[in-house]
Amino acid sequence: MHPIIIFSYKMDFSQNNLFGYIEDLQELTIIERPVRRSLKTPEEIERLTVDEELNDIERAVYLLSSGQDIQGTSVVANLPVLMRQNPSETLRRVLPKVREVLPVAGVEMQLTAAVSLLTILQEESISIHTYTHSLLHIILQNLEHRDAGVSNAWLETLLAAIEALPKETIRHEILNPLVSKAQLSQTLQSRLVSCKILGKLANKFEAHIIKREILPLVKSLCQDVEYEVRSCMCRQLEHIAQGIGTELTKNVVLPELVELARDEGSSVRLAAFETLVNLLEMFDADDRSQTVLPLVKSFCEKSFKADESILVSLSFHLGKLCNGLYGIFTPEQHLRFLEFYKKLCTLGLEQENGHNDNQVQLQTLEQEKKYISVRKNCAYNLPAMIVFVDPKNFNLELYSTFFCLCHDPEVPVRHTMAIGFYEVAKLLNTDVYVVHKELVALLQDESLEVLDAVISHLPDILELLSTGGEGGGSESKLLNFPELIPALTRAEQRAATSLKWRTHEKLLQKYACLPHVISSDQIYYRFLHRMLTIIMTNNVLPVQKAAARTLCIYLRYNRKQEQRHEVIQKLIEQLGQGKSYWNRLRFLDTCEFIIELFSKSFFCEYFFLPVLELTHDPVANVRMKLCYLLPKVKSTLKVPTDKHLLQQLELCVRKLLCEEKDKDVLSIVKKMVLELDRMESSVDAFQKRFYENDLLDQQKEREEHLLLEMEQLEKEKQQNETRSTSVSDKIYEKKRRDSKTSSTLSKSIPMSVSGNPPGSSTSKEVKKSKLVRSQSFSSQALHSKYGSIDKCSSKSSSTGYSSVPTVGKSSLFSFTDDSFRTRSSNSSGTAAFSSTSTLPSSSRNSSNSVDQKNNGSKESHSRKEKQKVKFLEWVKERMQTKDRWRQHG
Repeated sequence: MHPIIIFSYKMDFSQNNLFGYIEDLQELTIIERPVRRSLKTPEEIERLTVDEELNDIERAVYLLSSGQDIQGTSVVANLPVLMRQNPSETLRRVLPKVREVLPVAGVEMQLTAAVSLLTILQEESISIHTYTHSLLHIILQNLEHRDAGVSNAWLETLLAAIEALPKETIRHEILNPLVSKAQLSQTLQSRLVSCKILGKLANKFEAHIIKREILPLVKSLCQDVEYEVRSCMCRQLEHIAQGIGTELTKNVVLPELVELARDEGSSVRLAAFETLVNLLEMFDADDRSQTVLPLVKSFCEKSFKADESILVSLSFHLGKLCNGLYGIFTPEQHLRFLEFYKKLCTLGLEQENGHNDNQVQLQTLEQEKKYISVRKNCAYNLPAMIVFVDPKNFNLELYSTFFCLCHDPEVPVRHTMAIGFYEVAKLLNTDVYVVHKELVALLQDESLEVLDAVISHLPDILELLSTGGEGGGSESKLLNFPELIPALTRAEQRAATSLKWRTHEKLLQKYACLPHVISSDQIYYRFLHRMLTIIMTNNVLPVQKAAARTLCIYLRYNRKQEQRHEVIQKLIEQLGQGKSYWNRLRFLDTCEFIIELFSKSFFCEYFFLPVLELTHDPVANVRMKLCYLLPKVKSTLKVPTDKHLLQQLELCVRKLLCEEKDKDVLSIVKKMVLELDRMESSVDAFQKRFYENDLLDQQKEREEHLLLEMEQLEKEKQQNETRSTSVSDKIYEKKRRDSKTSSTLSKSIPMSVSGNPPGSSTSKEVKKSKLVRSQSFSSQALHSKYGSIDKCSSKSSSTGYSSVPTVGKSSLFSFTDDSFRTRSSNSSGTAAFSSTSTLPSSSRNSSNSVDQKNNGSKESHSRKEKQKVKFLEWVKERMQTKDRWRQHG
């Protein structure tokens, strides 16, 4: 009974529901009816059946003669193949049938025939003479087809053929009939085709032939009664000007352009304006100032008032126009065009009062689309306008405009700014720091299209910011932009949470440039662990591989061995030994990147054995991927240094051959064994065949050792800085104590001198005593000063800089007289030796431990105090002796 209850619960046979089921069944029958109607009847199948014994040529002739349109279209599409295989039979039997069928064929066959004849021309299956004789007439006959699409297709084929045809053929087959087809009596389609052909023929003939035979037709078509013909001919004047040269362009083409620029048709005026801009280089300064500049001014004035149709085109060509007319602008005109550009950049952003009628709203929507296009074109022209105002004046003239465009409410405008941001940064050069806030804004933009555009040139932009546009520098300047690194992390998080995984992959690939612009610690704490998380948690394989490669690059340039070991351990434990087989597969991908980026010795030291452990992996896909990696693993070994690792590799391969149960893995193992046998292990010494690879590996290994040395130097530098701060504190304390002792001694010396009898000799002796006392005090100051210099010199020598030459302490006594130096040579020598012996002790103590340095500084200080006391006693004794000599005469 239980199933019956469930059935009665699910199915309701009430009248309303029953009618609902019937309606659903009727909808199904309606859907199936076209399928039944599309089935072929036996008679139709019999008509479509072709004898299998017919060859390709016979089958093509049969299908073109008695087959249906779809079969004939198939034959025409296969015409290039038939022409390659059997050109003579195709030209003799198939091509006449094609000529018969095409005049009454449908649009699809006509388009297919135009493409097939163009393919035959491009592939050069037949000679150009044969092509002209057999196929050119087919193209010319169908040029004036009533369907515009078909006519354009045949015209494209003819224009391509003109490039390859000889001049005489073009003149007789194309140019001569063109004279009659360009007349007013011909159809509009015929005259439009004539305009495009004339533009193409201008590059095929000499100037005098163009002047005599082509220019009269050009003038006639420029004055045609139909605006479509005038507009089409106006756009071809650029090609005609390039064919006739500067002189004829000035005399013939420029007057026609001036007249067309004042035409009543807006499309004609637009064509004339764009042609003028493209031909600026062909006009001299007089023509630009007297003819072109007034026309451009009128276009700019009318664009906001009577002729808004030209506004979009004007905004697109404004950068080229301003730089083309730069030499003839007065300062007022220069400022006027700059202000005009600024006005276009904010067009449509002002709030205007208007009515709420539906018609006004529709007009507003159309205008809004036009204004968005104008601002987008202004964003495109911003680099050209920076050149126009000079990059040095960017901050004053264009920064506010740049800011508005980067924060425009419409995505297309910001997207264009993101695309051109690198060009702006490159032009600003040393002033690139001005735009770093806008880079942060674009990185944090709500639209992923904008983010995708700005990261396309992100490495180049960050390099310019880090070097200040100077092309290189020893220190990164991104530390001056602290908000940039959080913006980079948030941009990655936004890309990760979106569904556009290609943008996320691209971003991770571009982030590989960060070791060149920011410090290793910033990468380690802000980006490196994020890459590891992406590898383990993201579900998109290309994103995981991009994160793995970027992680390996971060590891490659990491400067701290402790951090490197931590990352390596996490890679091995969380990926190589992870519970998920997907993580183990990504570990093998990471190892492949490590083999590519690191030296062979690095891989063998850290990753060789963890990779071989995966030969015992329970998942066949992991073992299979490992087998594909084995040749690259073997290429990292050097014999005889890595002989034991080679033995481990051979043992693992033997185990796979003997114990592997999965047939797919086993077949791959056998293929890899053959490849491993063909490989030759590289040796420690250089070999000619592996010279480039060995040289590259040696460079990688040297860079890795250099990173270790840099890390050691940084540690020593930090230690020396801490020592220098402690030593400077002690020197300051010693100076303070020395100043106290010197003040007490200065009081005791005059007392001993004042006991002498008065007289002129006594006053002289007092002066001499003061001189000696000042010398002793200056020697004390110099002791402390040069002691600090010696310590600084020992510090600079330990950091690799040139040491400051020390001053000998014997020079401190050079101020005394000769008698003082001769009579006390023993004592002064002892004092000098003892004083000089104290200086190197500070430099030696700086390389010892902190305790030894403190003990040594205390001993040297006590020794100096004893020497000072002895020296002062000796000075007193010497002064008393001199006084006695003077008294005795």
